[in-house]
Amino acid sequence: MIAPVSVNRNSAPWEALSGQYQLHPGTAHSIVGQRPVLGAGRLGRVLQGQRGEQVGSTLSSVFTLCAHAHRRAADMALAAAQAAGAQEFSATETPELLWIETARDHLRSIALDWPVRLTELSAGTHNMDWLRDCPLSLTTSPTATDAASAQVALAALRVWLEQCVLGQSVVEWLASYRHPEALLVWCQAQADRLWPARCLAAWHPIAHALTPAMRCLDLLDEDRALQTDRLRQLAQALAGEPDFAQQPKWLGQCAETGPWTRLRQRPGRMLSRQTAWTRLSARWMELIEIAAADLQSPVESRASLLAMGALRLPNAQALAWCEMARGLLLHWVRLDADGGVRDYRVLAPTEWNFHPDGALARALSALPAGATAAANTLAAAYDPCVACTV
Repeated sequence: MIAPVSVNRNSAPWEALSGQYQLHPGTAHSIVGQRPVLGAGRLGRVLQGQRGEQVGSTLSSVFTLCAHAHRRAADMALAAAQAAGAQEFSATETPELLWIETARDHLRSIALDWPVRLTELSAGTHNMDWLRDCPLSLTTSPTATDAASAQVALAALRVWLEQCVLGQSVVEWLASYRHPEALLVWCQAQADRLWPARCLAAWHPIAHALTPAMRCLDLLDEDRALQTDRLRQLAQALAGEPDFAQQPKWLGQCAETGPWTRLRQRPGRMLSRQTAWTRLSARWMELIEIAAADLQSPVESRASLLAMGALRLPNAQALAWCEMARGLLLHWVRLDADGGVRDYRVLAPTEWNFHPDGALARALSALPAGATAAANTLAAAYDPCVACTV
């Protein structure tokens, strides 16, 4: 969601550091802004000395829009840093909790953020009727608290989508409309009755013509040895460069992350042309994919839908990762001798995608000056988790 930036004098200290971005189409410096809490070791100082649940609670207050993912990553990072012996850890919990919260984040972005960005449709055309009877609340309260309740919520989401939204099984829908051209035909046919379809259909003329170059953030890999080596390199950069989390680069180059760059999608990602529209529609597509997931399959195969895990590093350090709604989230921690936080870094999807030299910045620079609709389309495609204005 688009986060507010105004704070009152009595607000918590990290709220003043929440940051914002301004997009300037048609200029060389097309992205201006940052999230100050991530730079100059500030987050580490906020968390210094904290331990256990206190760390996750503080991070949930700092990163409110994706609080569940930050809490999960913090729990994994702390557990790995405190463990002895093992190097890489799989998530100890079943993956359904991550799935259901990611589905809710997608729904919330589609319902609340897309209307703000989609200037082609007048405000009066937007309504929330399509969300009637939706089993997932769009508030910040957790949808589920354990694997059992998450499975119940996922089953309810599937029934709602099939009966109230799609009019057919989610498996059949994915088989028919996974390709971008087929999805567009469906969106155009459903535009009069279904708001997400109407948004995607209205966006297509502009979004399909916007083709930012894509270099996906390929930290994760099916080859675990290669993945471990990459993650160690990234952890070194996070630990050694205080401002790396604000303007990250991977192997000297900018990269992007989102639902369209998942590890499970790597083999077939380049089968179709990548545009702002395919990035936008990836959020709707992943919502359906989550609802279609087989809850009876082995945990190992279920975990591949959204990857997560942690890597123990020398000197009481660890790196945890989690594929969430906006992309790949990473947490690095170093503990002191008493098990409290000595230093902490968070590398979130927004900082990759809104890098001033990244693909989004270059696409914005290539636009005509004053191309507000196109800039808003790109902003929606990359979906920042802080305030972003054109």
